[in-house]
Amino acid sequence: MSTRRAWIAVCVLAALAGLTDQSGWAAPSGVLQTTAVPTSTQPKILVPDRVNVRQAPCADPACEVVGVLIAGQQAIALGRTPGGDWIQIVYAGVPGNVAWVYAPLVQIIDLGAGILPIVEPPATPTPRVTATIDPTLAAQFNLGQGLPTRLPTFTPSGPVALPTLPTEGGAEAGGFPPILAIAALFVIGGMGLLGSVLRGR
Repeated sequence: MSTRRAWIAVCVLAALAGLTDQSGWAAPSGVLQTTAVPTSTQPKILVPDRVNVRQAPCADPACEVVGVLIAGQQAIALGRTPGGDWIQIVYAGVPGNVAWVYAPLVQIIDLGAGILPIVEPPATPTPRVTATIDPTLAAQFNLGQGLPTRLPTFTPSGPVALPTLPTEGGAEAGGFPPILAIAALFVIGGMGLLGSVLRGR
């Protein structure tokens, strides 16, 4: 029984000694919020949730996403941007084996000295310029340099010919009126009809 009490006392004293060592640690002002576990001299980041790993410290499409870190993963932290928004980490498989993560999405652990060194970020890569016109589509419509075409010119129209109407008592007044020819045909037809009716009787 006394051995068990002795072990409990030793564990309590060890725990109190560890707490007193950590009580003097305080992060300087302006430094990102960190979780202090002063068991290692190399600072690391801990990913609470999935986070993108980028080639450069920016969220623009020009800063290519080179990988991801999933929840629970850790990576060695090398430094931070002057504003503290981005953290440079060791990330194998990319040029220089370094990449960047967005600081508010991760936690810094094993800080040791209490602050990450400032690292000057690389120049933001220039976005790739893509053609705005599809060459195949342009070839179909012959959008290259074509022959210049002349603009249509104005051609005045000729004189307008106005119709002239005959006046009353003109040339037609002395001619044969057509109504007489129509009346003569009507009389001849009536006589033929009368003759056929009389023959039928």
